Amino acid sequence: MTDCPPKLRGDLSKWLCELDTGVYVGHVSSRVRDALWERICQNLKKGRATMVFSTNNEQKMDFRVHNTNWTPVDFDGICLMRRPLPQSGESGLTLKPGFSKAAKYQMSRRGKEKKMAGAYVVIDLETTGLHPSTDEILEFGAIRVEQDGGEKTFHCLVRGGRPIPQQIQSLTGITDQLLGQQGIAMPQALEQFMAFIGREQLVGYHISFDLEFLRAECKRQGRPAPVNRCLDLLDLARRKVDGVSDYKLATLADHLSLERRSAHRALPDCYLALELYRKLNE
Repeated sequence: MTDCPPKLRGDLSKWLCELDTGVYVGHVSSRVRDALWERICQNLKKGRATMVFSTNNEQKMDFRVHNTNWTPVDFDGICLMRRPLPQSGESGLTLKPGFSKAAKYQMSRRGKEKKMAGAYVVIDLETTGLHPSTDEILEFGAIRVEQDGGEKTFHCLVRGGRPIPQQIQSLTGITDQLLGQQGIAMPQALEQFMAFIGREQLVGYHISFDLEFLRAECKRQGRPAPVNRCLDLLDLARRKVDGVSDYKLATLADHLSLERRSAHRALPDCYLALELYRKLNE
């Protein structure tokens, strides 16, 4: 970990042993580990963090990253790190005397392609808790934004195998009765969701949370996990927004005067995340 603030160092040192500056080791439960990682993501605004921990998979380990260009990808069940290629610098080129007409044409075409960003999909999941290994996905939501600005939406509720905790029912308004009436089985819901997002870039607020649940469910269903490029609006907001008490989605919405719909439901949260994404790119 780099640039660790004192408050976060204090939280980590309660559970882990600091061997060197920014290097922490220890043996904790998965619940403590997930809580520590959540604190890291919330409080580490400028620094980078990597967590490696043992787990019951083929590699006997898994890892998470925060504020880094290197991203985890699933390759046939093996988790690898994708290292981005160095920037070619083409975007900074200017025309100079001596360029051929063909070269000028190619540069112009590449510039237009960069301006015409591809489609992307804003996603959000509602779950029964914070732990992918023990909790379940209740609801899928997604908005696909096409190159021409057109939008398509996806939404479905999922019938789970266990009763929904009362605090989750109060938070989301999703009840066992609602799932019984409108929910579909997880294999069908997951297949429809994966088909909807395709291979487009995924955008979401604290998207690492949604991806962890998505990867865990794909593993349980025996299907490949998504390897789409991802953009986390939480990281983007920390780089672009100042003067807020925290970077919760509701706080950012109030600060930027965004329209807030039903909180803690998948599709309304997708619409709010989409508004935030567009506002941050203005």
